[in-house]
Order: sequence, then C-alpha cells, then structure tokens
Amino acid sequence: MKGRQIILDHLGDREAAALMVDGRLDDLLIDSDAAPRPGTIYRAVASRPVKGQGGMFLSTPDGDAFLRQTRGISPGQEKLVQITGYSDPEKAIPVTDRILFKSRYAIVTPDAPGLNISRRIRDDDRRDTLMVIAREAMEAAAGMGLILRSSCMDADDEAIAEDIHAMAKLAKQVMDDPGKGPETLVAGDAPHALAWRDWSEPADIVTDPGGFASHGILDALDALKSPQVPLPGGASLFIEPTRALVAVDVNTGADTSLAAGLKANLATARELPCQLRLRGLGGQITLDLAPMPKKDRRGFENALRAALRADGIDTVLAGWTPLGHYELQRKRARTPTLPLLP
Repeated sequence: MKGRQIILDHLGDREAAALMVDGRLDDLLIDSDAAPRPGTIYRAVASRPVKGQGGMFLSTPDGDAFLRQTRGISPGQEKLVQITGYSDPEKAIPVTDRILFKSRYAIVTPDAPGLNISRRIRDDDRRDTLMVIAREAMEAAAGMGLILRSSCMDADDEAIAEDIHAMAKLAKQVMDDPGKGPETLVAGDAPHALAWRDWSEPADIVTDPGGFASHGILDALDALKSPQVPLPGGASLFIEPTRALVAVDVNTGADTSLAAGLKANLATARELPCQLRLRGLGGQITLDLAPMPKKDRRGFENALRAALRADGIDTVLAGWTPLGHYELQRKRARTPTLPLLP
C-alpha cells in the first residue's frame, strides 16, 4: 500500500506503534518497563562527582543518573534533569540539564530564549503567521524560548496556539516547582503519544484492535528476530549485537563481479539506519564491509551520511579503522527490540 500509515496497537500488554511507508515497516516503538522513558524530567539530587570525566552521579526515583559537564554543582544540590536516552545494562541513566518540553507542534526551551521556526517551513507568509501565533502564545512564559516544528506547516492555527500554550504552561509549572528531594516531575511519552508527536508528516492513523496483524506488522517483527537482512542483488547484511558493540557483516552472496562489493556496501548504507532504528540498537557499531577499492570509500560514506540525515537519531561517523572496518557511534535512543517481541 502506498503512503504513510501509523498503526497503534499492543504486543501482549505492551503499548506499541508502527510506521508503515509504502507498505514497508519504517519505524517501531514498543513500551518497556525495564527502564524509564527518555524525556522523563526529574528533580534529582547530586550525590558524587566522577573524577576525570567532569561528570556527576545524581539520585533519582529510578536509580542513579549521570550528568556530564557539572561545573558548579556540589553533592547534595538539587538539579532539574531530563533523560536523553537508554543506558547500557547496569549503567546510570543518561541525563541532561538542558530541559526541553516537546509536543506535536512546539518545543519550549526554558534556558534558551528566542522564537524559532523549523527551516523545513520555507513559505514566508506561513512563517510570518506562525511568528505572530508564537509571540501571542508565549506571552505568559517570558524568558523562555520556543521552536515551532515542521508539523506546523499545514496545521490549524488554533491547534498550534493551544499546543504552545499548554507546553509553555507545563514548562513554567515544572521550572518553578519548589518541591524537595528526588522526584519525577514529568513522565516520558508512551509509544502512542510519541508516535502522534514525532511522526508528524501526513499519515493515516489506524487504531483498530489487531491492527498489527491485519497490516502485516507481525510478519515484519518476525523478520527482526533474524540477524540476516536481505539486500538487492542477492547480497545480505548480518546485524549481531554483543555486550561491547554491534557487529555488522556485509556479504555479496553469489555475485562475484568486480562491482559486487561496492553495490552491497552502498545497499548497506541505505538500509542500515532503518534496521538499527527498528532493532533499537545504538552505542558502538562496527561494520565489516564487503571488499571494495579504497577509491570507492568516499561514495560509501556519502551514501551512509545521506541515509543518516533522514534517520533522526544522533549518529557520529567515527571513520575507518586500520583493519578496514568502518565505525559509528549511535545514541541509545531506543531500548533493544528483540527482548520485547512475543
């Protein structure tokens, strides 16, 4: 089926959401009770500094958190922080003190004043209208900043204004909260709310019970249980997470032509971001690519960089190793999918 569909359903007792693009699974969100959700805001208490790293462990209702760049913070001091992603097993929750309040149309930035509009909205008249809406809706949140998201382009003006007002009110309430001790102030969004918030391009939304079964999602989830991902031309890649890193191996299959390695590697560059997103994998990623001339490395890097730009999850291209592997460092924005599948 052509177009975009958002399917909201459950896997067992877990809330889940899937994004289908032209009949293919493009993104997946499954709730997990193993770790607190990214976006959760705590009032945390600093416990002990980490010498040599410029960081600080903090106490939260969900366990220890780790905050980088904590100059001026001393043990016992309270601090508002927000979860930025999922932690490695047995490690502290990653948090930041740069709090963001995100909704479908707006991002309120308490510590970064100013009104900004997504660059993807290029129409000057629309930008002028949105700026007027933003100024009026933010009058009660003086000193706070606002970013209007690309979803505002075709949205109803009144809905945008209401959304901004709600986020600004929540931000002011949280930032002015005078409470004491470790406390959860805002819980991160569950998959259904997160899908509505972040999969903002036009899409048909399916909420029928059993939507995953009737729209082919369950078959796509079964494919994620295998490390092997077929590529065009008979090639394939294998994605295997270990405790230390995610290993990716690229094979050309039966194709033994001189161009086989380059074709398989370019196909990997286009497919890899989606597979990592669907499988909930991050951290250090090492690619054992198919053999190709060194002169073709630049083309592979450009293809991978282009695919990652559309991906939306922060990924650093670390580059080539002396053994010819290619390395990435990817934010742990999701919890691994495989343990959550029925």
